Amino acid sequence: MNPRRPTPEDLLYFREYALKQCEKEERRIENGENKRIDVDGLLKDFEMFCKVDLQLADLSIRNHIREIRRFLKTTNLNPYTLTKSDLRDYLAPFSEKNPYVYKTVLAALKRFFRDFLGRPYVVEGLRFPKYPFEPKKVPSKEELQKFYKILENDRERALFLMFATTGLRKSEVLNLRIEDVDMEKRMVIPRAHRGRTKRAWVSFFNGECQEVLKRYLSMRKDKNPKLFPISRVTLWKIFRRGREKINVHLNPQILREWFCSEMGKLGVPDRYVDAFCGRVPRTVLARYYTDFNPEKLKEIYDKAELKVLS
Repeated sequence: MNPRRPTPEDLLYFREYALKQCEKEERRIENGENKRIDVDGLLKDFEMFCKVDLQLADLSIRNHIREIRRFLKTTNLNPYTLTKSDLRDYLAPFSEKNPYVYKTVLAALKRFFRDFLGRPYVVEGLRFPKYPFEPKKVPSKEELQKFYKILENDRERALFLMFATTGLRKSEVLNLRIEDVDMEKRMVIPRAHRGRTKRAWVSFFNGECQEVLKRYLSMRKDKNPKLFPISRVTLWKIFRRGREKINVHLNPQILREWFCSEMGKLGVPDRYVDAFCGRVPRTVLARYYTDFNPEKLKEIYDKAELKVLS
């Protein structure tokens, strides 16, 4: 049986198909898909995209840049042409590790491919892990007091009490300036925090913290505007020292959790604890019908009579 000879319509179809493929290849070249990738330039553009377009927090941006840099360096793949299979191969080792690590890696990849490069199909269907329920073990007040006794100076004591009695995040406390603290009202107004679920509003510290903070500031001779001019490494060493000396594991995040737990025990409603900690209220009732003005919040804070050292 002789094969059918192509008709003029067939030739026209194949010609149009070939032209479309050529146009598609030209667009791929224009988009940089077949060019040598300038990783630093690409990451710089991605950083600006996260900052300006997505309005992400600085910490989230740093995490995304770190993960995408590692991904591009490890795989040496072209981000414009790689496939979902390539991503699966890269993610497979992470899926066997801590689910929080896997989430961090996948979140960066989704932002990069779906939002920045406009290639949602390569990350579509890749789901975040489910976290096993692990009840938090909040330290006792006695453990906090034991830790407090081994602190070496008033700067460390004031810093410790600021974490324990305000519920603020590590970055918020370290970024505080002296002018952000109203010593008489015992009120703290953290630096603005960019992010969708985190909002810096106001918080307060108790009389114990006020006393040590005044003593610490009275001894300072420098002109640094920061309330606690220390690095994250120095902060880490302070908490590591306590862990090594008395075997009490504390850090800013654990003190934040202790604050939330203790305020709950003292009868403070969750929505006000969230406000002190800078969390956006989740419910419509709390968001639109709760009084979050500073005077009201201070009244609630003072009524709880939060204590750390007694």
